[in-house]
Amino acid sequence: MATAVDMPKVAAVALPLETVFRAHYASVLRSAFRITGSMADAEDVTQATFLRLARGDLDEGQVRDMGGYLRRAAVNAALDVLRSRRVRAQVPIEDDSFPSHSQASPEQEQSSAELRQRLREALAKLHPRTAEMFALRYMEGLDNPEVAQMMKTSQAVVAVTLHRARSRLRKELRAFSTSEERPCLEKSTTNSIR
Repeated sequence: MATAVDMPKVAAVALPLETVFRAHYASVLRSAFRITGSMADAEDVTQATFLRLARGDLDEGQVRDMGGYLRRAAVNAALDVLRSRRVRAQVPIEDDSFPSHSQASPEQEQSSAELRQRLREALAKLHPRTAEMFALRYMEGLDNPEVAQMMKTSQAVVAVTLHRARSRLRKELRAFSTSEERPCLEKSTTNSIR
C-alpha cells in the first residue's frame, strides 16, 4: 500500500514518463508494426517497451536519444515476437487501411502480401544483431551512419552486415518461390531492400 510519502515519488516519475510516452508512442508502434505485420502484436510490443521504461529498467540520463532508444527496443521486441510465433495466416493492416494507388491486380497484391510475410519469416531466422541492423536500415529508414551510431559499431561493419543479410534473405526467399515466381521475387526483393 502506498503511503503519503510515496505519492510524490510516483507523481514525479509519472509526469516525465507520460511526456516520453506521448512524444514517442506513434513511432514506437510504427516500428513494431513494420516488423510484425500485425497491429495486435505491434501494440503488445509497444506496451512492453514502455512498461520496461516505467519499471525503471533504464536510467534516462544515460540515453542521449530517447526516440532512437525506444525504436531500437521496439525492433528487438518485435523480432522476438517473430521468432517466437508460429506461422499464422494474417493480412497486414496496411493492406486494409491504406488504399493502394497502384494498378496492381488482386493476384499481384496477394503475391506482394505473401512476399512481405515470407520476408518477416526469413528476417526472424537471421542473427538478432543482423536482423536488428536490417530492420533499422530498411524498415525504419535510417542510413548506415545512423545505424552504426545507434548500435555502437562502425559504418563498415554495418555495410558488410547488411550486404550479407540481403544475400541471405534473397536466398531464403528464393527457397519459397517457384520457377515462375522467381523473376517477380528478384524484382521485389531488390526494390524493397534497396
